[in-house]
Amino acid sequence: MSKLISYQFNIDTACVELVFDDRSQISIDFTAVESEAADNRFQRSELDYLIYNDPLAYADLILNSKLNVLFE
Repeated sequence: MSKLISYQFNIDTACVELVFDDRSQISIDFTAVESEAADNRFQRSELDYLIYNDPLAYADLILNSKLNVLFE
C-alpha cells in the first residue's frame, strides 16, 4: 500500500488531489460528489466545511464510503 505524501484542495479544478509515494494520484471532484451525495443545503454546508478546513478528512470520507456517518 502506498503512503500518502501530499494532499490539497485545488480551488481552480474543485478537486481534492492526493499524491502517494509511488507517484500515483487521486483526484476527487468535489462538485460531482456534492451533487450525488448531498440532499439538502445543510449536507452541502458540512461538505463545504470539510473541503476547505480538512481536505484529508473529506478524502477519507469519500474513499472509505463514510458519508452516511457524516449525514446521520
